[in-house]
Amino acid sequence: MTPTGHLDTEACYRAVSSRDRRFDGVFYTAVRTTGIYCRPSCPARTPAPGNVTFHPTAASAHAAGYRACKRCLPDATPGSPEWDVAADVAGRAMRLIADGLVDREGVDGLARRVGYTPRHLGRLLTQELGAGPLALARARRAQSARVLIETTDLPLTDVAFAAGFASVRQFNETLREIYASSPSELRGRRAGARSAGAVTMRLPVRTPFAGRRMLDFLAYHLVPGVEVAGPGWYGRTLDLPHGSGTVRLELADLPDTSDRAGGGTGFVTAEFRLEDLRDTAAASERVRRLLDADCDPRAVDEHLAADPVLGDLVRATPGLRVPGQVDGDETAIRTVIGQQVSVTGARTVAGRLVAEHGRLVQSDVPGLTHLFPDAATLAAADPTTLPMPRARGRALVGLAAALADGRVLLDRGPDRDDVRRALLELPGIGPWTADYVAMRALGHPDVFLPTDLAVRRLLTDLATPERGDPDPERWRPWRSYALMHLWNTLMPDTPAPSRADEEN
Repeated sequence: MTPTGHLDTEACYRAVSSRDRRFDGVFYTAVRTTGIYCRPSCPARTPAPGNVTFHPTAASAHAAGYRACKRCLPDATPGSPEWDVAADVAGRAMRLIADGLVDREGVDGLARRVGYTPRHLGRLLTQELGAGPLALARARRAQSARVLIETTDLPLTDVAFAAGFASVRQFNETLREIYASSPSELRGRRAGARSAGAVTMRLPVRTPFAGRRMLDFLAYHLVPGVEVAGPGWYGRTLDLPHGSGTVRLELADLPDTSDRAGGGTGFVTAEFRLEDLRDTAAASERVRRLLDADCDPRAVDEHLAADPVLGDLVRATPGLRVPGQVDGDETAIRTVIGQQVSVTGARTVAGRLVAEHGRLVQSDVPGLTHLFPDAATLAAADPTTLPMPRARGRALVGLAAALADGRVLLDRGPDRDDVRRALLELPGIGPWTADYVAMRALGHPDVFLPTDLAVRRLLTDLATPERGDPDPERWRPWRSYALMHLWNTLMPDTPAPSRADEEN
């Protein structure tokens, strides 16, 4: 059962009958007798098999004339984990659509990014996902609008343009069609409100979610000026299509709730401050990439926990994620900076690079002062003036030039193997760097770094006569997560929030 292919009707119905929350976001159930579509775990009475059809995306259900269920809110689920596992054309296109690319560059721009003609891409997406790129983008806009309506006090006109609609009329018509409610009626059901001057959203993630260890990783690797962290929270600046912004995330562990009512999906609170509200969808999607929010943690944990060498580590930290990125170019440049130096040394060098070449931003969060330098700025830098050995400086400038002129694209549009080959063609970029970039920037779930010194040492320490020798081949297709469990043993803790922090 995959979202980027033909759905197995019998398997889908079994999942619906058992209200299995693991499939929320993987497919959607449309009920002919009611004209609505639901997530598989909807608590409503299970419809008869002859009354349902199954759809790989919400847009497919919309195109078939169904409205979203007001009880289970099917579009408020994480995206399908298969989009990163398979990373086929449909999955890559969905990542770009979620980032708002169709709103900014149209279907032609989307087709260029994935390497197809617009006509062929439309046929492929309709075949695989049940809807074309415009319908998929429309569904994303509707979902973004509903979240903003129900969780903020933004004027509805601002919500319309923040969600990516071209007009208020289009906004009103779309929401009435999909939700059978006007924007004003949706606002009347909202559960929250915004803080003054901010857009606060609840970002869906599958549970369990090891939020504390995600925070520990991000805090350990943070770049001064660009990122800050404190007890229970992480913040950073964002370089977005229409302007700059910041985000502050509340990161806590979310237990596996898949066997309890309302479970299977948890939420991370994110407070955004944006120069341009049109960047709302892009900002939220990029932060969800950072959190690896669409991962299926139960599938990963069940596979890795069965391994005799890795099992104890997995059971000790359920729901561990692979931290992603909010900007692929930044991740690649930071990876080159970190070659053959300690994490502390890399942070220091990156901080100096930010202070020298980054753009200043206004922020209410103390410590957030700059955007990370963009690729074009670093491509024009003199390698001899960079705070690193000359060979690494030349590699960094060469990489920045390739990113700036489009020879290397890290927006998850191109095929991963093509990106890896393009990286390896650049001077100073070896397999470790290319694979680390694939894991963090491209969301590759099956990367392993056998030459990493810390990994080699940990593998040696884990080998015992009882457990045997570690075999990374047994960890496929989740070797990136196995790698994180190994590194997790080395990660220092960040301070836990105090009782006063939690009460506030």
